Amino acid sequence: MIFEKNTPIPMADGLELMCNVFRPDAPGKYPVIMSFGVYGKDVHFEDGFNPQWKKLKAVYPEVDQGESTGEYLRWEVPDPQRWVPDGFVIVVVDSRGSGMSPGYLDLYSPRETQDYYEAIEWAGVQSWSNGKVGLSGISYLAIKQWQVAALQPPHLAAMIPWEGAVDHYRDLLRHGGILSNSFTQAWWPRQILANQHGNGKTTHIDRQTQKITTGEPLPEEQLMGNRADYPAEIAKRSLWDAWFSDHTARLDRVNVPLLSAANWGGAGIHLRGNFSGYLESASNEKWLFAHIGTHYESFYLPHYVAIQKRFFNHYLRGEENGWQDEPRVQLAIRRVDGTAVMRKTSHWPVPGTEWQKWYLDGKNLSVSNQLNQEESHVAYPALGDGVSFRSPAFAEDTEFTGNIKLKLFVSSSTTDMDVFAVLRCFDPAGREVEFIGAHENVPVACGWLRASHRKLDATKSSEYQPYHSHDQIQKLEPDQVYELDIEILPTSLVFPKDYTLAITVMGRDFNFNPQGRILHNNPHDRNQTEFGGVSRVYTGGVYESYLLMPLIRE
Repeated sequence: MIFEKNTPIPMADGLELMCNVFRPDAPGKYPVIMSFGVYGKDVHFEDGFNPQWKKLKAVYPEVDQGESTGEYLRWEVPDPQRWVPDGFVIVVVDSRGSGMSPGYLDLYSPRETQDYYEAIEWAGVQSWSNGKVGLSGISYLAIKQWQVAALQPPHLAAMIPWEGAVDHYRDLLRHGGILSNSFTQAWWPRQILANQHGNGKTTHIDRQTQKITTGEPLPEEQLMGNRADYPAEIAKRSLWDAWFSDHTARLDRVNVPLLSAANWGGAGIHLRGNFSGYLESASNEKWLFAHIGTHYESFYLPHYVAIQKRFFNHYLRGEENGWQDEPRVQLAIRRVDGTAVMRKTSHWPVPGTEWQKWYLDGKNLSVSNQLNQEESHVAYPALGDGVSFRSPAFAEDTEFTGNIKLKLFVSSSTTDMDVFAVLRCFDPAGREVEFIGAHENVPVACGWLRASHRKLDATKSSEYQPYHSHDQIQKLEPDQVYELDIEILPTSLVFPKDYTLAITVMGRDFNFNPQGRILHNNPHDRNQTEFGGVSRVYTGGVYESYLLMPLIRE
């Protein structure tokens, strides 16, 4: 393998971005796989993300053994030693203002996306390139794939956005209109500022050079001026606006072959966008995979690497390997023991889905297929643990796979109300089933909605998936009843016989881990005066509060 470090990529405005190129040590022209992001092309996985590295090693101890020494393993990036021997060129780019690339750091911005476009076009005409570039990578690196594909670079031939996101508002930053502060606390200082170009205080050391991974140090005042204040931009806007639009991919312009890989346990970042990207992109050749496990392990496990290589072999070098005959939707149907069985089908939602209404009953805190004609309501502290509605025990194994909607009739003693909706599973002894999520253990599914953001976009909503416009704040009249349609993210689970499901409606984040990772507890966004008080859920009679569940019959 030939390793070319800090190779410059010229941009149209005169700046040069730095990349690492890994290519076969043999003459020829090869397909290129590019990853582009802000986490540092020279930061070893183990050094930059040690807790995640330990988890990966526990699941896949051979990750740095055998055909790969792990020397070039980077967070959320393909391992060159497992790709280059199969005739691929791996190009890893530090985006503008990060790592070894100078310039103004502006996360997810149109300028950054244009840089990616120019990097793809540069790679497509190099002497070692066959002219076809594929995109790979997780999370940030997947989000950027959707963005740059919408610009339609001529040399872009295929992409695999693995556990990314698309909609900057709905997928990432304001779930249901509620501010997610996940990106303004640990992530911003630890993963972004630590890797800003010119940060002389970084702890990231390049294992090859023994120097810091961020280039020559710059004064703190200059560092501050060299970056957009991403947390401040998030904090000052509560509605969908031009900034969110500029940071969200135009899926109607994404037309290259794609494999969209979603994680059932990726609620809050790495789930919704992979489904919408698959459904709404203009590509004629597209596939949807939904898998289990952590955010990163599946990307590196041999089975999934083989799938990625088969896809790229077909689209980047024209290999007739039967990929085009693969069913377009492939889903890991989850079991309560943590395993899953793959199902291959033609469409999403799954053909033959039977949409069932499960009605909430406030009198006995139940949820069932029977609507109670008697009206009732149940109250709970608006910022508290809420109330749970439990189903009868299932008489037989029962599978739900698909989108879920929660219809609620609610009131608040104040002028607003945040609803955190949690779909849960309990065994016959009453113990809750936890699932391994992208970053932490998760329940079956989650959804969110701020009541003042209840306005629907009728042109984009369906019976099973409400779409909120988030372009208007409609405050509540205290103690007046309002109708809410809440999107609960896609899920899949076979509930065994004698197990029960529950829907919990609460006023705060639900986390098995008290620390949590995807949090919505910013005091400026959820002040006690407006979001405290008492919330009520109304059921029965004219108040048809229900779960719309996607039943799958074999």
